[in-house]
Amino acid sequence: MAIGQPPTGHRRHVDFSRTSRTAVVLVCVVLGMMLALQLKVQANLKKELPQQRVEELTTRLKAVEEERDKLQDEVADLRVKLAQAALGKNAISSLESELMKARIMAGLVEVTGPGVVVRMDDSNRQIKPGEDPSAFIIHDDDILNVLNELYASGAEAISINGERVVASTEIRCVGPTISVNNTRIAPPIEITAIGDPETLDRGLKMRGGVVESLSFWGIEVLVKKEPVVVVPAYKGPLNFKYAKPITPQKPDAGENARSEP
Repeated sequence: MAIGQPPTGHRRHVDFSRTSRTAVVLVCVVLGMMLALQLKVQANLKKELPQQRVEELTTRLKAVEEERDKLQDEVADLRVKLAQAALGKNAISSLESELMKARIMAGLVEVTGPGVVVRMDDSNRQIKPGEDPSAFIIHDDDILNVLNELYASGAEAISINGERVVASTEIRCVGPTISVNNTRIAPPIEITAIGDPETLDRGLKMRGGVVESLSFWGIEVLVKKEPVVVVPAYKGPLNFKYAKPITPQKPDAGENARSEP
């Protein structure tokens, strides 16, 4: 080895140290770049995630609001339909009530309520010479007088021996019997009337009234007040050959104008 020249092994050692330092520097640079990139990515993610969450919540909120509006519209529609149904139900109920009243007045349904039962029978008094025997038996006008007094006292429904008295009911003598709704009946006669029992009883028994008049001839009349009686429905036919309903006509506008002063 020449004097003044470093040993060969020492030169290799120096070169290796430089290479190591360079490699370390490069590794540090790469690690620094990777770290910076990671931090940047994380920062971007932190910015993007809230934004995505807000967009997602906004979309869901919009969908919920649309569903709410749709349900509110359905509720409003159902309320309108319910109100219309209630009006229709009330109208139907009112019509049914009026129809039932008409059927009761026409005698087409069996009815019950407080009232009186009037039992009438021919006189059992011995007839004296010269007296008219027909004066001591029940006639059609005797029954009609009882009916008139009952109606005047507020009777709402009446039957005679199970025959409902209606507008077309006839009461007339047919020989020794009496015809009611074309059904022959004979004494004893049982008249059932629905109404206030006290009022009906007073009407029949007032001084000079029908009971007192019939008693004068010995006709037996017994009036019994009852808390509950039953008047059957009319069983006969309802035929209207000549009577026709009149449809009300609206007055003409010109007629109204002429009628005004």
